[in-house]
Amino acid sequence: MVERCSFIAALAGGLWASRPWADVRAAAGLQEAAHDAWLFVLPLIELAALRARPAPNDGKPAPINVLRHARSLAGSKSRAVTSPNSDTLYSIAFVDTTKGPVRLEVPDCDGRYLSVQITDMYTNNNFILSPRTPGGTAGVWHLLSPDSDPHNTRELRLATPHAWLIVRILLEGQADLPAVHAIQDRLGLEGPAFPPPSSAATRTSEWPAYFSAAEQLLDSDPPPFKNGLDAFIRVRDAGGGGDFSRASYAPEAAAAIDAGVAEAAAIGRTVGLRQRFIDGWTYPRPDLGDFGDNFVFRAIVAMVGLGALTPAEAMYMRAQGDGHGLFTGDGLYRLRLSGPVPVDGFWSLTMYEPTGDGQFFLTDNSLKRYAIGDRTEGLKRGPGGVLDIWIGRSDPGGERTANWLPAPKTGPFALTLRAYLPRPEFLSGAYRLPSIVGV
Repeated sequence: MVERCSFIAALAGGLWASRPWADVRAAAGLQEAAHDAWLFVLPLIELAALRARPAPNDGKPAPINVLRHARSLAGSKSRAVTSPNSDTLYSIAFVDTTKGPVRLEVPDCDGRYLSVQITDMYTNNNFILSPRTPGGTAGVWHLLSPDSDPHNTRELRLATPHAWLIVRILLEGQADLPAVHAIQDRLGLEGPAFPPPSSAATRTSEWPAYFSAAEQLLDSDPPPFKNGLDAFIRVRDAGGGGDFSRASYAPEAAAAIDAGVAEAAAIGRTVGLRQRFIDGWTYPRPDLGDFGDNFVFRAIVAMVGLGALTPAEAMYMRAQGDGHGLFTGDGLYRLRLSGPVPVDGFWSLTMYEPTGDGQFFLTDNSLKRYAIGDRTEGLKRGPGGVLDIWIGRSDPGGERTANWLPAPKTGPFALTLRAYLPRPEFLSGAYRLPSIVGV
């Protein structure tokens, strides 16, 4: 019987067989390779860690090919995924097609927004089922492995054998919860049974554990795009092609990897320095959620906005604030919307507090209000329908309280406006959001 070679081992032979070991082990260029390798596999590490994360209710990871439903909106204690929205209830599953197709059934929602996002293990959106889907979203779909041959448009071939499935269902308010729960209960996911995954490395793991875990993940889900893979192979082979234990590397090689990994891990903290603002807002790049072989952008999004949709489905705009996407002042800020935001779905402005590693989470406040949008009850509008949203650490008082989006009591904060099903003028840039200004 011919023994199956691992994906990495087979590819490494082709890339490195002609290179002297002295060159491979040399520290020259290894720092850059370590930087690129760490970023290249980061989405795999992030999704594997999320897949293995215990649920708060029972302390166990969810079985594979089984939907897990969030029955309430994300709040300030929701720390599983960075930049959560406060508009939809989530139903999430990790999918494994290695033993056969997985059957997905989506109920009819009578016009309510529902989307099913299916990403490969590198966080590229393979499919988004939503109101934009030709023929509608409701019905039965089959998720197929990369080596399968689809026979119709309801058979969806994935780019990797494993995938992440995210269902978003719009919630109109707390009184709407029973209706959304009923929709969640009618969602169906059926596939071969797999046990819950074991623990996984995380982005904070030391690089020997990080890269060792990544090698296994690359073997189970070979990358659809190879840009960056050569850097990973160079880091592995710099230790002699064995394992990633630190003892396998010469001291100067290990030090070069230390430096490259530290530089890569800091990229989430410096992403704000590279953002481009137009009239006080960033606008999504066309390749958001469909990254191709741009592993650096893919890794940055995995850090600061894991599970991003493509712009045609939803646009995410970050406000410039007082600099680099963060607000730091203690005074009051205002966003004035003089007319409707051009969307066919819905929109919201969400408040976040940043963490030291570049992630963003909802911030606690007395109103338990994490966002203001087109479904927020009790908003006060001015003449001609003008909507002023007041943003600050303290209650602005009077009628302004109805339109107040509370900021953290201390520290910097960030604001993201989401626009679901943006209209052509929004996508093209013909429509721009007004700046948020201090008052």
